Amino acid sequence: MNEIIKALHMRKSVRVFTEAAISPEDRESILNAALQAPTAGCQLLYTILDITDQGKRERLAELCDHQPFIAKAKLVLIFCADCRKWLTFYREAGLSPRKPGTGDLLLAAEDAVIAAQNAVTAAESLGIGSCYIGDVMERAEEMKELLALPKYVYPACMLVFGHPTQQQKERKKPERFQLSDIVCENAYQEKSSQEIRAMFSGRTEAKGYEEWMEAFWKRKYESEFSREMSRSMDVYLRDFQE
Repeated sequence: MNEIIKALHMRKSVRVFTEAAISPEDRESILNAALQAPTAGCQLLYTILDITDQGKRERLAELCDHQPFIAKAKLVLIFCADCRKWLTFYREAGLSPRKPGTGDLLLAAEDAVIAAQNAVTAAESLGIGSCYIGDVMERAEEMKELLALPKYVYPACMLVFGHPTQQQKERKKPERFQLSDIVCENAYQEKSSQEIRAMFSGRTEAKGYEEWMEAFWKRKYESEFSREMSRSMDVYLRDFQE
């Protein structure tokens, strides 16, 4: 296993950081790595917000499901899917571009998240931990105001970075599913009842499949934050449907 693949296998989310700062050189390396990510037509359909204002960090920690560790991170980056900036480029050339559609939004979201993953991988190589914060998609109205987000721009994901504590370094990474559970050959294939239960064998602790799945369902899919994320996305999508 080469060093890059090994790093991908070892990387896990870090939510507790030491007091050590991230050097300007490491910050620039992380950001430059993000810009090297694959991008649709070399357009870089995203804008990265580097949140340095501590007041904004603390507000983000509250808006993103009350997670205090966000405010304690040493680097906070928000990757925005940006369907606006190329409109300004086209108009600067005297052109009359069409209104962006949902396809443009999805393409920009892909660009943003691919760039974010490059930043995560670069940070890992520098011994810097990171954690994705999907909750930045929630509370759309307040996020728009806090981040001064114009029409056709929405926060696809947030990343927080810092040097992991020893406990975080030693913490076991959650086990992933097997390749055979995730990879389908040539076409989508529904799982049989037997295959589903085999996937979760040994993953439900002392609980049975039904009890464990009901608890997970309530905690994730039926949660308030999940419903709020969908509501907020409807708010952002209005820009593309009006």
